[in-house]
Amino acid sequence: QINFKLVKYDARGNFLGWEGATGGTLQLCADRQSALDAAYSFGTSYQQSCTVPVSSLLRRIPEPIFYEMFLQFSNAQGDWLWPVPVVSPQLQLNSPALRQDYFNISKWLSAKLRRFFLVDGLSGRQGNLSNQPASVTLAAGLLLSVDLPTSSPGDPAAFLLTVKYAKQESTAATQISFTVSYTQSPGTSQRDTDIALAVLGSLAALYALLKTSSWVRRSRLQNIGFIILVKFFAFFAGALANAFFMVTLGTGIYWLIVFKGQQSSAVTVMVPAAGSQIETNFIVYLSCAFVLKAVDLLHLLITQLTISIFLIDWERPKERPVFKATAGQRGQRATSSVSIWRTFLVANEWNEMQTCRKSNPSLQLFAVLLLLEVVGLKNIAARDLNLNLHPAADTYLAAWSPILRFGIAASLWLALGIAQVLFCIGIYERFVEDKIHQFVDLCSLSNVSIFILSHRCYGFYIHGRSVHGHADVGMDAMHACLRKEEENLCPRRGLEANSDIQTFEVFLTDRARQLYDKITQPLVEGPRGERVGVNLREQRLRSYYTLNRFLSSFLEHVYRDMNYVVKDKLFLERVMDMEFQEPVDMSVLYTGSSLLSSWSRTLFYNNELALLLFDTLLFSVVDLGTQDFVLAAIVTFVVQKLVKMLRHSLGRRNLAAKTLVEKQFLI
Repeated sequence: QINFKLVKYDARGNFLGWEGATGGTLQLCADRQSALDAAYSFGTSYQQSCTVPVSSLLRRIPEPIFYEMFLQFSNAQGDWLWPVPVVSPQLQLNSPALRQDYFNISKWLSAKLRRFFLVDGLSGRQGNLSNQPASVTLAAGLLLSVDLPTSSPGDPAAFLLTVKYAKQESTAATQISFTVSYTQSPGTSQRDTDIALAVLGSLAALYALLKTSSWVRRSRLQNIGFIILVKFFAFFAGALANAFFMVTLGTGIYWLIVFKGQQSSAVTVMVPAAGSQIETNFIVYLSCAFVLKAVDLLHLLITQLTISIFLIDWERPKERPVFKATAGQRGQRATSSVSIWRTFLVANEWNEMQTCRKSNPSLQLFAVLLLLEVVGLKNIAARDLNLNLHPAADTYLAAWSPILRFGIAASLWLALGIAQVLFCIGIYERFVEDKIHQFVDLCSLSNVSIFILSHRCYGFYIHGRSVHGHADVGMDAMHACLRKEEENLCPRRGLEANSDIQTFEVFLTDRARQLYDKITQPLVEGPRGERVGVNLREQRLRSYYTLNRFLSSFLEHVYRDMNYVVKDKLFLERVMDMEFQEPVDMSVLYTGSSLLSSWSRTLFYNNELALLLFDTLLFSVVDLGTQDFVLAAIVTFVVQKLVKMLRHSLGRRNLAAKTLVEKQFLI
């Protein structure tokens, strides 16, 4: 506790004795005793305000009492009293010397007073000769400033009391405030933050340039156009959002550790004051991070909702075409058709996986609210040194610090999100269910491959050709096929002989892409609400079968002028996620252990970090504006559901348009 002693004098100069500052001596607002005394708990930013009738103040203090304030402290030489200087702007401006040099702040502050009063109704009564209500001069605002780090009393003083007087009529009501604030030199914190932003911003620009260069190479574009600039700013927005987030998160965690880790007996650092430049910059950085991450999420959605995807059916009719002819009749073809239900099954599984994530957003929100509201970790974000998670009902609750509030909320959100991801990868997918690998197995059992193009000439390929030749068989035949695989009596599932690699990155040549576009042009869905004519439907069906034959023949090395080669990516290519050479004469299928689930980048599954950061920033920004974690959780939950619904609905529409699987079959 800061031990202040007050010397009291009446209006005639008579000494009235000594009194402690605790107990609400200087606070004109009524409150609990514990709340009043919290103002003098060192390290607690205190704010109290109320509106009271002037008449009640006159009844409480009928005649003015003048105070002198002293700090009582002890050192090796004994107990001491040190006077606390007082500043009153209205009284000091009456000085002719200060009026002439109004803008000299140092001179203005050096003219300190010793005595002050709270309520003066005496001078107003003496000067009031009319029937008008008497005017009362009162201390409408008391501000006790503490300059850190504190040292032995001297010049400059560690404590300063600023008294703001105001005149009110005795019949009016007035606003009164009492504030204790802690100030300290910002030091190099702002400079360090600027350096961090400059370095990370430069790295973000370099990253955006590399990603744009890779996108241009994968799209096989030759000239710089508007779309390339848009792509650069989209990549830059995502990288810069990560830079702002890292700076704000580091700032929040730093102040949590440095400020809350202090002992109340040796406070040297205070969290930035409300409205300070550091806090204002922090709010700006956090807002920029959220806006840029929202742009990054929009770019992610547009990219995933415009991919080209096709399901290659390797199944062939079991019977060869047979022509029967009779006298006077044309030959008729009799053949068994291939079932489409296997393709529908794979398309449905893909449709369900589009919004699959490694973490559960609802569980994430529940866990964060449980820790913040029920466990009480939100109480750590107060502007005091109290670490009590469940303060008593009569305890004074200091104002929240947005920096500390973001630090504790973002740290919890990220920690829980990372814990979910690690649990999903290390335990759930290993011992319970791995949807990504199960989908690849389903493709192999269904005899259906997936060909995806996320760029014009770049995409992914999931090899699902059955090693048994047929998948449209009965249950007994399917069990027999599975037993053969268990006993290693059949070839491996990989694309190449004696290989188990089924997933690849595809880099096509211009010639292959041009032919792909020529075949898929009739597959583009007609205008919304327009009934597809019979001729158009037949043309789309022919295009479907043509594309199926083209891709299957391409993968079987049928076309010598459009062949491909299978090779591993270089280590640096895998790290930078780009290709150093463009295919000219032959397309390239890249393999590698790191590419096992690279195709899941076209889903939410492999973009968990971007989604996790967006949820964290959304939750924090809403809480920043409302100071309510529950409302922030509700808004975050609603936005998560809307994004998921949008991704699923438009992704389902794109899947139906590109694969020719009608939307009513995608359930």
